[in-house]
Amino acid sequence: MLNNWLKIAFINYKKNWLSTIINLFGLTIGLTGFMLILMHWNDEESYERWNPKKENIYAFQTHNKAENTYGNNISVPMAERAVKVIPEVKDFVLFNGSGMGYKMTTKVKTVYQGEGMSASESFFNFFPFRLVSGSYKDALKGDKAMALSTKAAKNLFGKTNVAGETVKINNKSFVVTAVYELPEANSQIKPDFIFSPYEQMKGDKEQWGNFNYGCFFLLKSGTDVEALQQKFYDNIFLYRAKISAQGAGVTPQKYLELYGPTGSLFTPIDKIKLHAKASWFGNGDFKTMMILFTLSVLIVVLSAINFINLKTAQASQRAKEIGVRKAIGSTKSNLVLQFLLETFVICLASYLLSLALTELLLPSFNKFYNKEIVMNDWHIYFYSFLMVLAVTLISGLIPATYLANFKAIETLKGNFARSKHGIWLRNGILTLQLIISSFFIIGGLIVNKQVKYMMDKDLGFSGKQVFLINFSENSDKPWLKYERIKNEMRKIEGVADVSYGEAVPGSGRFSNSNMDYMDKSIFAQHGSMDYNYLQFMDVKLKKGRWLNPDLASDTIANVLVNEAFVNKFGWTDDQAFKNEVRPGFDNKPYHIVGIVKDFNILNPRRAIEPIVFFHYRETDWKRYNVYNIQLKIKPDDIDGTVKRIKSYWQKNVEPGYPFDSYFIDKKFAESFVKYQKQQTLFTILNAMVLMVALLGLFALSSLMIEQKLKDVAIRKTLGASDGNLIFGLTKQFLWITFIAVLISIPISYYLMNEWLKDFDYRIDMPVFPFVLSLISLLILTFAVVSIKAYQATKVNLVKYLKYE
Repeated sequence: MLNNWLKIAFINYKKNWLSTIINLFGLTIGLTGFMLILMHWNDEESYERWNPKKENIYAFQTHNKAENTYGNNISVPMAERAVKVIPEVKDFVLFNGSGMGYKMTTKVKTVYQGEGMSASESFFNFFPFRLVSGSYKDALKGDKAMALSTKAAKNLFGKTNVAGETVKINNKSFVVTAVYELPEANSQIKPDFIFSPYEQMKGDKEQWGNFNYGCFFLLKSGTDVEALQQKFYDNIFLYRAKISAQGAGVTPQKYLELYGPTGSLFTPIDKIKLHAKASWFGNGDFKTMMILFTLSVLIVVLSAINFINLKTAQASQRAKEIGVRKAIGSTKSNLVLQFLLETFVICLASYLLSLALTELLLPSFNKFYNKEIVMNDWHIYFYSFLMVLAVTLISGLIPATYLANFKAIETLKGNFARSKHGIWLRNGILTLQLIISSFFIIGGLIVNKQVKYMMDKDLGFSGKQVFLINFSENSDKPWLKYERIKNEMRKIEGVADVSYGEAVPGSGRFSNSNMDYMDKSIFAQHGSMDYNYLQFMDVKLKKGRWLNPDLASDTIANVLVNEAFVNKFGWTDDQAFKNEVRPGFDNKPYHIVGIVKDFNILNPRRAIEPIVFFHYRETDWKRYNVYNIQLKIKPDDIDGTVKRIKSYWQKNVEPGYPFDSYFIDKKFAESFVKYQKQQTLFTILNAMVLMVALLGLFALSSLMIEQKLKDVAIRKTLGASDGNLIFGLTKQFLWITFIAVLISIPISYYLMNEWLKDFDYRIDMPVFPFVLSLISLLILTFAVVSIKAYQATKVNLVKYLKYE
């Protein structure tokens, strides 16, 4: 019986070769997209799974409920108190720096070693890397202990058995206490060397408001995380507020409102890569992942729709076969199984083809996402095969049930074609397919318009030809280093101007603190800078004046602010000049002397935050954070100037260190990459959807028009013109398309409006994508269907009328 079913299946595949190819093509494309996105999702979820303690390690995040914003930092006394007073908290580890690099000297050589981390002494209790040399006991205790990865040990000493050896950094000696091997599995925490921020933590032990550390907590098994968040509020946040509120002259609750945070959030360590609201190691984007996954599933659904439509449209070709089989005793269940088998063979062939296509596209996909995914995870094969089975059931069971329900007597008489049931089924499914296609067209156009809007938006500064060099070598007095070299670098041929700014567009680096005025407080970014920095970056002055190096007050207590700063306090520009603010980084009042136009620093998607600009010498500690020098390069010989700058830097400023530099406009452009990739993927998926839908429409219209060739011959004999015949054959499909687009418009509007809500700088919902979707789909439908309709007008009249 099985052999007989397979023979019949292959006869039908050959007979309906166009439908077979379209089904194979559509399912292969759909399954390939599904597997690629599934592998991407699986790779993002696999981070930190190697850690044997992952079930009990949670990343700590703060939550400001009033503004619904999240942070990733904590202070030392908050972490220490949590261990003391909350029974569920067993231990904590603090991070104070990552991605660090130094020129290190050993008895063997002096080399630059990057990818370092500063972490508290309990680090290896959280991350039990395989120990190669030394001991983890007290491995990070004190300010002179250092642990190395096997890679760093080989770089510094040429071997891995180096526990007890000495490493010098800036004339300070460290003892290597342990050598570890980093896991090969995906991880965001892969430091090549680690030392403890011992001295800094010691100074921060009483600094409740110094949120300079990232944190993981080790919790007891079975901890109720929601209850733990409430305990943090009661025992940590409220406790801190009670200590500080008296000095601020407000209640603890008011203090929390002013200075926050007001809540905490805990994310399992193996979920932070994709699910964390805020993370020391980078925020995840689960929403985008779900959008991509949903779109990939929709393409598979469209392929299944093609299958259903084509199978039901072929009913007339199978009706007499079914009637005969029923007449000789075949049961309904046998017929359903037979048609399911036919569907499964196509789906299985598509699955095998999609595996080959996925392997072929994987290198390009990895390059696109900067990953190293390989097809060696059984989950990918398992879930993609489940999708094949689901498609088999969905796309096979509906037409199989429909065909198996034919009545033997009616089909043998030839009356099956008069049933409206199959027509309604096909039209309904075709409408669903066109609704999805319309959504993709509308969504694709809106995504393109939003990305273009962000890229074309006036950023409020000009980073063109501004070349930034980060200081790699630590200096006891970095501001003196900057002041020493800036005049020398001005002399380099091709350099037009030199400056320094802390808040650099695209750098991702920033610091902030509360800014207080009477009983109101806001958080503002710090923009320590050289006097000429804002003019250097072509930032526009809205009102007031620039800082002046000839005025002593401009180095002591005068600042500039941006428009967002003024708006956040609810002031007018004139009020801002009359009011003095007290920043969290100092005890004295500061006077605003100028207001600059807003310019974007962090992200083109987010609203511009309040910033306060001041000279780096205004505060004792800010001058120690001078970390770059910026040069404006003349346009006539940019490449030559960069070479001269690099040569001077490596010979006279930081010999032996990497030349860490970039053009600011190109660096800021990287912040658009994420959205450009979304735009590219949406465009690709859009093309795939339209291709699958239009091929299905072509095959379906071909089958349905084939069934009307006798009607066409009669009407042509009676004098109907080719134009009337073509319009008559396409009219039904045009109405279906029109209705589908009308249904898709409110759905698309709602979904795309939700997507746009993630952007503080967003377009108004445009009308043209909805109109263009209607017009383009009507044109494409007419073009696709009219091809077969035109062929139908050229039928041989004798062939279709000789039996009448």
